[in-house]
Amino acid sequence: RSEQNQVWVGLAKETAHQLGTPISSLMAWIELLKEKFNAEQDTLILEMENDIKRLEIVADRFSKIGSKPQLVAHVVYDVVSEFVDYFKVRVSGKISFVVSGNTGLIAGLNIPLFDWVIENLLKNAVNAIDGAGSIRVDISGNKAKDHVYIDISDTGKGIPRSKFATVFQPGYTTRKRGWGLGLSLTRRIIENYHNGQIYVRESELGKGTTFRIILKSLNK
Repeated sequence: RSEQNQVWVGLAKETAHQLGTPISSLMAWIELLKEKFNAEQDTLILEMENDIKRLEIVADRFSKIGSKPQLVAHVVYDVVSEFVDYFKVRVSGKISFVVSGNTGLIAGLNIPLFDWVIENLLKNAVNAIDGAGSIRVDISGNKAKDHVYIDISDTGKGIPRSKFATVFQPGYTTRKRGWGLGLSLTRRIIENYHNGQIYVRESELGKGTTFRIILKSLNK
């Protein structure tokens, strides 16, 4: 198992290294496009630039696998809202997104890894919705326990109660094209790297699911 872990860590870091050169080239091409077409405000080019920046973040995530990430104090609402704004324009317009709750709660986050968590949960929510639906992210806190709660709810097909724990196991998936690693990685990032918790708070077949993330609050 130790040898396998070393192989996976090495593969992840090499992937990050190999991605570096084409990503840098793409950024340079974007700058040339801006100059050639005087397109500083062109929406398509700006979105292309956002996607390339996202690739940089993905490479950064892979480079961090196997090492202890540094946590920095961030306003949770701002971090979540920023990622949801990026994500929602890349999925069906039939799905609505709402971010609500306490805008002042602070927690220690590693942004590239934490965004990965939110991305995995939002993708799962989108896949669970058949056609039109909604995804809601609510941020709240508990001063007595020094906790920040992030609840991600969808109006999808739901999860049977017997599968609440199983969904976090590597290889579990209900999709034909899927590795079943998203929620497994999500739990690992939250529990091992952010010293938090993640679980299925509630779910009802045919009505939807709510995942809850619990983080340590840094608010005094």
